[in-house]
Amino acid sequence: MRIFIVNWQDIRNPLAGGAEVHLHEVFSRIARMGHEVTLYCSSFPGAPHEESINGIRVIREGGRYLFNFRFLFSYLSRFRNEHFDIVIDDMNKIPFFTPLFVKQPVYGVTHHLFGKSIFLETNPVLAGYVYVMERLAVWLYRKRRIPFIVGSPSTFAELQEEHFSPEDVALVNYGVDHSLHRTSGATRSPTPLIGYFGRLKKYKSVDHLLLALSKVVERFPKLKVAIVGEGDDRPRLEEMTKQLGLAQIVEFTGFVAEQRKVELLQQMWFKVTTSSKEGWGLTVLEANACGTPVVASNVQGLRDAVKNDETGLLYTYGDVEDLSSKILTLLADHQLRERLTRGATEWAKLFDWEIAAKKTIELLERRSDVGI
Repeated sequence: MRIFIVNWQDIRNPLAGGAEVHLHEVFSRIARMGHEVTLYCSSFPGAPHEESINGIRVIREGGRYLFNFRFLFSYLSRFRNEHFDIVIDDMNKIPFFTPLFVKQPVYGVTHHLFGKSIFLETNPVLAGYVYVMERLAVWLYRKRRIPFIVGSPSTFAELQEEHFSPEDVALVNYGVDHSLHRTSGATRSPTPLIGYFGRLKKYKSVDHLLLALSKVVERFPKLKVAIVGEGDDRPRLEEMTKQLGLAQIVEFTGFVAEQRKVELLQQMWFKVTTSSKEGWGLTVLEANACGTPVVASNVQGLRDAVKNDETGLLYTYGDVEDLSSKILTLLADHQLRERLTRGATEWAKLFDWEIAAKKTIELLERRSDVGI
């Protein structure tokens, strides 16, 4: 098959997140199966216009904020004549509205709908724009019977609530690269070490972790916390860290290479995820595969990825007291950490990108055969 994908970012974009990891892990494997995969996405400073990444032809054009308009122009002037068999519309942030102008069969991929959570991320004007565009897209894609791939039971249920037909939504579990994310047999940090992994965005609510730490360090003064990742909320979080007197405890590492990320996960006692909403939470499974339990907010997606009291602990989102209590419980109870570590390691074994890729290509071939 000749597969064309449109997404806002690619795996090498400094602001890439779980959506880009999913796309790359699945479609690089599909490319290795012999299919031709082209990804069209926005550019970023220093990025080549075109390159091949693990078998995926990546074409970058346009800036981050108006890429949806650039895509419309590029598709109509170029890509619609390149005889692709299917178009993958990765609906993340502002939709592309492909059913209005794409002539090939379209298959949607979404990790979660932003809904009103977008108002936690940005100013009311921009948030309102994204919210309205998403509402319109949901109506259009449902009306045109565009099938979707989702990665978690929560997102599957979310599309059912939006009145998508169950036969138009396929649940394909996310995976883990077990060749990279694995236990090493090395000992954990001798002193308490916990961390956050992911993009630093307001809706990820990393500030809740900082607020919770203010009480935790009273009992564990030797605690160290690594905030791993990059994003536009970093300056605010760094300033908040100083104001709370946590500068000697919290380290902002910025972006780190995958191998370094794995090393940190293997050293940590556990990981903390504070997001207001997720499609699933890929870093949860990556941590689990490294034998690291996760304390996470009990919200859409994360409650699918974390099995409470088996692979980690769930707390009430926004309840800093509950978060600090869960962190203190896990720091103080070695036997609980060991039990959760065993559960997390076994849980992660159930997820594999190879399986996800095979299920995805089966769905795409079926859609391509049926046509529009």
